[in-house]
Amino acid sequence: MLKTVDVTITYLEQTARSTSPPQARPPGKTALMRAENPPLHYYRYLFDRVGKPYHWASRRYMPDDDLRAIVHDPDVYFYVLYFSGVPCGIGEVDARPDVHDAGTVEIKFFGLMQDFIGRGLGRWFLYNVIDLAWARDPRRVILETCTADHPAALPLYQKMGFTVYSQDTGIIEWRG
Repeated sequence: MLKTVDVTITYLEQTARSTSPPQARPPGKTALMRAENPPLHYYRYLFDRVGKPYHWASRRYMPDDDLRAIVHDPDVYFYVLYFSGVPCGIGEVDARPDVHDAGTVEIKFFGLMQDFIGRGLGRWFLYNVIDLAWARDPRRVILETCTADHPAALPLYQKMGFTVYSQDTGIIEWRG
């Protein structure tokens, strides 16, 4: 069954690395690791667990060869947040020069699984993903969100120093 969702897309950017102090590490056992060349089934599992409630569709229906070309690209950095040994969030930094303007790095995906929202993990995780994006030495870091995302996403991005540079409308085609 095909469902369409009308959304407003907000494009945000940081043009300078934040000078704010690091976020306090959340309570509990946390680890942030880069998954290098992850098996596609693992990538799809995490992408779906984080993105399904928000109708993330762009990679959900992508053919394996196309997805592999992206997630195994050496300029794509896929980070997994673990809490007590369990994967609970993803952050993807896309620094491919053939995809973005020179000097632009994108935080392509960021989010937590539903079971881990509200535990104080998101702000710390986002701070670190932003820092990892800036480690690529860009002139700006961009990301986008839409009205189908978690309602706290846009305010959190703005609290972390992102400013809106454009908005647009779109349609998500979701096959449940």
